[in-house]
Amino acid sequence: MPNQNRVAIAVAPNGGRRTKTDHPALPITPDELADVATASLEAGAAMIHVHVRDHDGRHLLDAEAYRAATAAIRASVGDRLVLQITSEALGLYRLEEQMRVVLEARPEAVSLALRELVPDPMHEAAFASFLETLRVEKVTPQIILYTPEEATYLAALAGRGLIPFDNLPVLYVLGRYTVRQTSRPADLLPFLAPGIAAASHWMVCAFGRQETACVTAAALLGGHARVGFENNLFLPDGALASGNQDLVAATRRAVEACGLALADADTLRGQWGAA
Repeated sequence: MPNQNRVAIAVAPNGGRRTKTDHPALPITPDELADVATASLEAGAAMIHVHVRDHDGRHLLDAEAYRAATAAIRASVGDRLVLQITSEALGLYRLEEQMRVVLEARPEAVSLALRELVPDPMHEAAFASFLETLRVEKVTPQIILYTPEEATYLAALAGRGLIPFDNLPVLYVLGRYTVRQTSRPADLLPFLAPGIAAASHWMVCAFGRQETACVTAAALLGGHARVGFENNLFLPDGALASGNQDLVAATRRAVEACGLALADADTLRGQWGAA
């Protein structure tokens, strides 16, 4: 199967909101993240999406903490996973702090929420300049889109020459971080509707026990999958997953049952480079 058609599975093992009271296997420390990286790689993941925490377990944007987590993960899996950090504010950080931590940490990849980095048109030029710096520094951005309207806005920015990438990888979020949120495969359809600008490389994350169904639907339609404890703790049958690797494995089984092949980390890097 051509590499461009292979499905990449990313694991998002912790996020910035849940704690070990939500699940004892939720990773917090660098060593715990490294263990999850190894297990998720063996289960079929091509990428890990990393959040770090402070000493009290709260969401943190800190270059040193990211370097410690990155070093532990790389010591465990080498380059066999794409390693992506988050720039998510969670209402705790200013826009300038979000951009600064990325430039200081210089990760392989970073997720950027369009609504956070461009809260209004006054921030468009700064966003374009930030993306250009990431391009020069060879940091791959993935733009988080919560609505089809945001996809249209991103395409408009590109059309005006403000995006220094031919076609940025994006992440479509099906649902929101709310109590008992359950995403459904049909939630993807508005992002793929006629008139909505299509990204050449898109990934989907979803909330609740239909996570596997949502990301498998995305894979069948040409997209990629992000799963993990950041958004969901449950297997397709409603059972509590024992760890993030269970969610990766469930996705792998579903995708392969549909006749699709998985991407490894180098294939994903190649897909992003061709985007």
